[in-house]
Amino acid sequence: MSRAVLLGLALLAACARAETPTAPLEASSATPSATPTGAPAAPTVPGLAATVRQVVDGDTIEIAVAGEVDTVRLIGIDTPEKTGGLRPAECFGDEASAFAGQVMPVGSTVRLVRDSEARDQYDRLLAYVYRDDGTFVNLALVDTGYATAYPFEPNTTFAEEFRAAEERARRLHLGLWGRCGGPDVPAASLGS
Repeated sequence: MSRAVLLGLALLAACARAETPTAPLEASSATPSATPTGAPAAPTVPGLAATVRQVVDGDTIEIAVAGEVDTVRLIGIDTPEKTGGLRPAECFGDEASAFAGQVMPVGSTVRLVRDSEARDQYDRLLAYVYRDDGTFVNLALVDTGYATAYPFEPNTTFAEEFRAAEERARRLHLGLWGRCGGPDVPAASLGS
């Protein structure tokens, strides 16, 4: 990754702590919706603009910034493992990956905002991801039941928001909570 991109991400660390997440997608919606006519314009989200090149799974994407390609792990959330990955498939993993692809389609622009730690042990960028319309993708995935809250120190700026969204999704039996009963359920145990 170029020094300019690394510098940009370093400068954005302060933005993450000041950023307020925008409302997630509606829980009943399977795809992102456009801003209704007459609604206020989407807020300008600070962060590094990146183009989605691939959705690896529900919580990992490949992006391009200034001609450089990198992998991004969405901070603070965890999605079930999809079929065909390095780990055994889990209940709702394929659905979580498909939903992430709808929320962050290949070719779309997203904004990356980092927290305290820039990279994980696998050298993936760690980021909060926002769509151009202001949707806070990490939160939307938890709020709709496609992901669970996964606080991992020191990147915990939105841990409380993710926890509250998870509790709501669980209470309403959304996504993996309704289909699987909870996270980490092996797909093989369901006969799928």
